[in-house]
Amino acid sequence: MTSGTDLARAVLLDGFQRIEEGVRNVLEGLHADDLVWRPGPGANPVGWLLWHLSRQQDAQLAAIAGEEEVWLAGGWRERFDLPYGPDAHGYGQAVDEVGRFTIEDPSLLTGYAAAVRDLTARLLASLGEEDYARVVDDSWDPPVTAAVRIYSVLEDAAKHLGQAEYVKGLLLAGRDAPSRRSP
Repeated sequence: MTSGTDLARAVLLDGFQRIEEGVRNVLEGLHADDLVWRPGPGANPVGWLLWHLSRQQDAQLAAIAGEEEVWLAGGWRERFDLPYGPDAHGYGQAVDEVGRFTIEDPSLLTGYAAAVRDLTARLLASLGEEDYARVVDDSWDPPVTAAVRIYSVLEDAAKHLGQAEYVKGLLLAGRDAPSRRSP
């Protein structure tokens, strides 16, 4: 018989694996220029959205696991070479900061997402029933438990993945649109 903790772990792991698979799917067929394309002034580009969803997952789940973020420990910060501080993860970035996002190699995003998924799998494998109830942030009312934070991270990643899929759709639709010249 499967315990509630085992079931929770399996469901969460499946959700996070779907995020990592979704990152790979969004990147399929895109080039470096596509990853910084913005559908309008102030809109977030695909590359930034995928970087941000992995960064927020990394930062928040590493904190719960008591580990250093993969971003720093795995050398991803140096490989990406973004014009942001070491702790930047996109939350609260201004439009001009998002606009400075650059990436030459789309495989960085898939590699980083896979490394973050591995961190997530290690964390979930280590959690016992009592760990899910542990308060990880008492600045909220009610205080945030590990279970709530983990679910919140998954929900945020899913939303940003959907945004990246939408922006990719707009990009591809613009490429495929017939000319709008008058007859």
